[in-house]
Amino acid sequence: MNELSKSNPVVFAAGLGKTYEAKGKKVVALDGISLEVNAGEFVSVCGPSGCGKSTLLLILGLLLKQDEGSLKLSGTDVSDLSQSSKSSFRAEHIGFVFQDFHLIPYLSVMDNILVPSLAKPVENAADRARMLLSEMGIENRCDHLPSALSAGERQRTALVRALLLQPELILADEPTGNLDRENSTIVLDHLAGYTDRGGAVIMATHDNEAMERTGTRIVLDEGRQISSK
Repeated sequence: MNELSKSNPVVFAAGLGKTYEAKGKKVVALDGISLEVNAGEFVSVCGPSGCGKSTLLLILGLLLKQDEGSLKLSGTDVSDLSQSSKSSFRAEHIGFVFQDFHLIPYLSVMDNILVPSLAKPVENAADRARMLLSEMGIENRCDHLPSALSAGERQRTALVRALLLQPELILADEPTGNLDRENSTIVLDHLAGYTDRGGAVIMATHDNEAMERTGTRIVLDEGRQISSK
């Protein structure tokens, strides 16, 4: 994992707001969300569908710009970075795990996992990928296309891809939403293990078991933060 100053939280967000236009009306997706997440923390963001969980993760992942508020990631003010600078920052500091996997259908498991190394070349990326695949129990699938995998195998592949470059922050959007209990436990074990090694994980989820695995729970409702515990 990249070295962080202990004085800098991995995520420091203050007053994040986001509004969309829908059928001529304004829809408030986020309204004044503030949070601080440090290295080694496992945080869940929960609440009903449409409460703003995915919007929050997209903003934290620099895939969407907030309308209001400020955001620092790993000590860097990222609010006004150019698109190219945001892309470089994501490659250096952030890993993503999505509910629907976002695997490239025409690439093998191994090639999907190595995609992040195209933006940030690292030594021995393939060796590290094989090690992680072995830890996930899917090393025999490295030459398969995503279409040949089960849902659990696809999600484990996506998780290996997120872990490959050892980012400070992993953002997981409903990572157990399409999985059975056994595969959910495998994914949650590895996310928890990553925080034990000093990474930070923020996970949007409806899954009660997933929430119970996290140390901090942020509850949203209609774009507002109604509790944090």
